[in-house]
Amino acid sequence: MYTNVNLAAPVGVLAFLGTGLLILVAALTLVGSLVARKFRFAKFVLIAMLVITGIYAGAMLAFSLAGREKVLARGAEKHFCEIDCHLAYSITNVRQTKTLGTSADQSTVYTIVTLKTRFDETTIAPWRGNGLLYPNSRVLTLVDERGSQHAPTALPALEATPASSTPLTAPLRPGEAYTTEIVFDLPADVRSATLLLNEGDFVTHFIIGHENSFLHGKTRFQLGALSL
Repeated sequence: MYTNVNLAAPVGVLAFLGTGLLILVAALTLVGSLVARKFRFAKFVLIAMLVITGIYAGAMLAFSLAGREKVLARGAEKHFCEIDCHLAYSITNVRQTKTLGTSADQSTVYTIVTLKTRFDETTIAPWRGNGLLYPNSRVLTLVDERGSQHAPTALPALEATPASSTPLTAPLRPGEAYTTEIVFDLPADVRSATLLLNEGDFVTHFIIGHENSFLHGKTRFQLGALSL
């Protein structure tokens, strides 16, 4: 299974919250010690804060270096751990056109990626029930063979995104799935690209084992050869 973490998400989140709580308590203690002019104790608390921060940063770096870059073939799933369950994403189709709605530009090509979102019911605990899951924010970045990055286009996509296309933020129940069509505006000479789908919450950059953390390898989707 390909996931966006290489440490169980509940463990990573608990480590982040626990470390944050320790640092907060230590910071308050440090302030209190300085106010009371207990400088020797304040020095001890400061050293403890630095040690805690260093241990956490070291663990985060170790898991980041262990996370390798991966490129998934068409149809392969990337799982996003939502603490108590997984959402699985895969690319089901890629097509290109030079005309999108009323927009037409010979220097660009509109690349439409069909992304499938599936609530993997095998990854939940029996007591979770059939409640809705609201996906966390997602960021999509298409990277071409030259390393240039492209965000989804904001142009109207009436012809490229039919009514059957569902927003990535739509909630699901266990076992449900839907597809979303995302449009990218690429230079006409782009011949290959990969798609990076990752979480948009800034705090994930500080979670041990999360692919958004510093130096962590990313899991991308291969779009294949691009040509009209």
